[in-house]
Amino acid sequence: MTDAGPTPAPTPAPGPFPCPFCGPRDEAEFRYGGDPDVARPGPGSSDEDWARYLYVRENRRGLAREYWVHAQGCGLWLIAERDSVTHLIHSVREATP
Repeated sequence: MTDAGPTPAPTPAPGPFPCPFCGPRDEAEFRYGGDPDVARPGPGSSDEDWARYLYVRENRRGLAREYWVHAQGCGLWLIAERDSVTHLIHSVREATP
């Protein structure tokens, strides 16, 4: 019999989405809104600029900032810091202009 090594620790399951206004809510109430660190092309931008904005993204592993809207709740836009590997949310704040 061979030793397969230590059993890896279980990955924690993502919990409820913590809306700073409504409290912990089911993730299904929220919709992803994009990456707040990517600038949207302005008026008069080329098709290439738009294609790059829409389709060419860095697929980061680890902590990422993301826009989310509480679509089935308060309706506010939020910025969440979420681990893209475990899907655990580290922080959520209101997205201010």
